[in-house]
Amino acid sequence: MTIIIQTLGAFFAVVGFCGIMEAPKKFRFWSGAAGSICWFIYLTVLRLNDSKLISAFLSSLAVAFFAHMAARRLKAPMTVFLIPGILPLVPGGSIYYSVYYLIQNNSVQATYYLMETLQIAGAIALAVFLMDSFFRHVRKVKTQKSTG
Repeated sequence: MTIIIQTLGAFFAVVGFCGIMEAPKKFRFWSGAAGSICWFIYLTVLRLNDSKLISAFLSSLAVAFFAHMAARRLKAPMTVFLIPGILPLVPGGSIYYSVYYLIQNNSVQATYYLMETLQIAGAIALAVFLMDSFFRHVRKVKTQKSTG
């Protein structure tokens, strides 16, 4: 039940973010859907394997796929769906704790949270890169088949 409530919360948070950033109104629902998909997959995978890194990677992969498909279907830039979609994954808590422990002169904890932040950010970036490369490859193969 908490996963459903958190997923709905992610949807409304992303839609609110899109409103603040003045994203086109016709895409706000789909951007919210991307955010809710992202958070649902993150929580589900986290429950199954207890790894923030794997959860962030797989949910980013799903959101990148959704963003590519929505962009093609709705004839919009992919970033309209991707950036709000990965918003729930941004490791804000880890960044906060790394700075907090740095100020507290606890370098061990500061380093731990800094590494966690960098790993999650890297997992997000890798997933987006892999999905983008996949779609570029598919487009290249389609182009070669139609001209060849």
